[in-house]
Amino acid sequence: MKYLVVSDIHGSLPRLQQVLSFYREQQYDMLLILGDILNYGPRNGVPEGLDAPGIVAALNPLADRIVAVRGNCDAEVDQMLLKFPLMGDYAIVVIEGKRIFLTHGHNFGPDIESPGYDVYFCGHTHLWQLEREGEKIVCNTGSITFPKGGNVPTFATIDEDGMIRMRELDGKVLKEMKI
Repeated sequence: MKYLVVSDIHGSLPRLQQVLSFYREQQYDMLLILGDILNYGPRNGVPEGLDAPGIVAALNPLADRIVAVRGNCDAEVDQMLLKFPLMGDYAIVVIEGKRIFLTHGHNFGPDIESPGYDVYFCGHTHLWQLEREGEKIVCNTGSITFPKGGNVPTFATIDEDGMIRMRELDGKVLKEMKI
């Protein structure tokens, strides 16, 4: 199976549409969303194409293929609109026998005492990262809407070859690492 991992959409429909185009064109199976989906947040400017109802309309048809966790800008009212569970602070998925810890990053850091996870995925800081820390891989997907630190908008994929790939919106690979 192939997984696309995205965080910090912050209500920007044009940016989400770019990611979903890649998702469909490259035939990914699952969409893992690491929070901050609809709300742009009080510390951010208003993003290009702010359209919470449009985000809902784009994501709800994919509900059976989405695993999502709550970000610091997600609220219970967002859950009322979205047809997939959103309010968990973390999720664990198993891919090819590897335990993948998914969280937004505002409550749990990569040093979380979780038994035996192999990869830690988060967002929140809007700074992409893909590094091996001891026995574990740490991947921050950055943000497709408000990248920081001079970075380009980014998301990640987990491909059938067992590679995590950090990507620009056009799909260009910035870095890759074997799980």
